[in-house]
Amino acid sequence: MTLPLHSPREPSTIALVGKYQSSEVNEALIALAEYLHERGVTVFIERETAENMTPETDPQRWMVCGFQDIGAHADVAIVIGGDGTMLNAARRLSRYRVPLVGVNQGHLGFMTDIARDDMLGTMTDLLEGRFQPEYRMMLDAIVLRGNREVAGNLALNDIVVDKGATGRMIEYELRIDGEFISRQRADGLIVSTPTGSTAYALSANGPILHPVLNTIALVPLCPHSLTNRPVLVDASVEIEIVIQYASDSRVHFDGQVTFNLRQGDAIRLRRSDNAICFLHPPGYRYFAMLRKKLQWG
Repeated sequence: MTLPLHSPREPSTIALVGKYQSSEVNEALIALAEYLHERGVTVFIERETAENMTPETDPQRWMVCGFQDIGAHADVAIVIGGDGTMLNAARRLSRYRVPLVGVNQGHLGFMTDIARDDMLGTMTDLLEGRFQPEYRMMLDAIVLRGNREVAGNLALNDIVVDKGATGRMIEYELRIDGEFISRQRADGLIVSTPTGSTAYALSANGPILHPVLNTIALVPLCPHSLTNRPVLVDASVEIEIVIQYASDSRVHFDGQVTFNLRQGDAIRLRRSDNAICFLHPPGYRYFAMLRKKLQWG
């Protein structure tokens, strides 16, 4: 696993990324930017985030820039929104190895673990280097049509092959490290990281995996066989899904990027060379988070 390039200790340059077109996020972004600026921190605002801020960002106080500049210069990126906002930022910044801090302005927030009301109170711990790093694996996939690569992307949560908008099942062949595993009929297949095990895979009765495990979960969607169950494989393997029959199948990356598939297309997945680093505040515990989010007794 590739480690972060930037040190999370005592960051002096911080980028802010927010959910677009949200008045609550807008207020949080302005309050946080002002707070960090007053403490001598160089503040970057991600460009699309800044375009949706009201009032407009002050260039004398903080810089507006794209993800490439954030990757080149920021010590930490603070993401304000829900898990969807965090997923987008993770895919855009993983290649630059910038650690991420999540402030929850969404619903469950499995990855954005700082409550909005606690945001400013935790900043002293962040600026003084008391946040703890945790590294999460990502998936890398390409779509092959014949011998030609026609699409590819990263995913932090999952890569999903499904039946698309039609009501008919798809038929696909599953191979692991070149070995034929099965030919299956189903609504689709979720290939999930441990981080994604509390996302779509959870609703499909997949297992909850501790986020630091080197494991990939294969979770079928409504399989046409009672013996087709979720399978865990080592993260070192290469997974291939070949579409044998489908009328409108698609592949989804973190539920945010979609590519239409054709019969005969092959999706090849493996663990990415890049990882994402989450920074957690002092006292963070994964199972305590699960108890709260999933309302365990």
